[in-house]
Amino acid sequence: MVTLTNGLRRGAPRLKAAFIFAIVPMVFALSLGLNRSGFGQLFLVAMNEQALAGWWGSASVSLVIYVLAVGSFLLLLALPSLVQQFATWILLAAFAMGAFYSFDLSYAFIGKKLPFLLSQGLVTTIYVSALSISLAFVLALLGATAKMSGIGILQGVGGFYTSYFRGVPLLVQLFLIYLGLPQIGIVVEPIPAAIAALGLVYGAYMTEIFRSGIQSISLGQWEAADALGLSRLRTFQKVIMPQAMRFIVPPTGNQFIAMLKDSSLVSVVGVWDIMFIARTQGRADFRILEMLITVSVVYWLLSMVLEYVQHKIEIYYSRSLKR
Repeated sequence: MVTLTNGLRRGAPRLKAAFIFAIVPMVFALSLGLNRSGFGQLFLVAMNEQALAGWWGSASVSLVIYVLAVGSFLLLLALPSLVQQFATWILLAAFAMGAFYSFDLSYAFIGKKLPFLLSQGLVTTIYVSALSISLAFVLALLGATAKMSGIGILQGVGGFYTSYFRGVPLLVQLFLIYLGLPQIGIVVEPIPAAIAALGLVYGAYMTEIFRSGIQSISLGQWEAADALGLSRLRTFQKVIMPQAMRFIVPPTGNQFIAMLKDSSLVSVVGVWDIMFIARTQGRADFRILEMLITVSVVYWLLSMVLEYVQHKIEIYYSRSLKR
């Protein structure tokens, strides 16, 4: 292992140089493509339409983009690794925002619709997602317990639950609950139907997360708790689950982020979430692209917030186990 590490370190300059020479033609081709696709319009502040016209204007702007890209890349290589990661993230985010800016968007329309989009749609999305993940958490704990109970009937119920709700698409489940249950006399409103569908489907996925997390704790922990005279329920609450949460929290956080995005499907049954309002408001004024880009940014920001919360929870459980 030491020899391999030393070899990688000695070969790092060569790998870096090879990477630079490989990326140069790709960056130039990308810069030319970006300019031809309308990205070069950002340079209209410093150049007029005549300067950008023809192949000379296209090539000159492409050359500027190329020099900026390669210069930024070489500058990043000289920085510490942590700074490289942060700076690269910022540059890519700026690149994405610049790509959006190059579109022919009406920012006045976005500013007009944004308050209603956030006050009605975003609140509904967070409300549905929070209740759905709570329901999924309970169902996952029950499903994992059933599959590990050693009782054949409970294991069969848990196995069928995870098999069916993981095997059938979420959109189909949503329609079955919202449109199918009224056929047997059970009328479900759009929001409860959305919560039920999301909770059942993601509860099935999380069942396997809970089961694997609990089974990752060695049998010696159960035996030690038995030696101390703790009951099975007490052992599960105080000994097993706190340790299993280290393995449960990261993938559960990922499931919550995935659920937040999949909640956009509930708009098809009339739930006034952020996606429903974006489609209806954008279609009414023929500004659907403005609303879709706005929604994508909002979902992105929500995902980053959830990633931060997930990271803090992981740190909390790691520290609690060291006490």
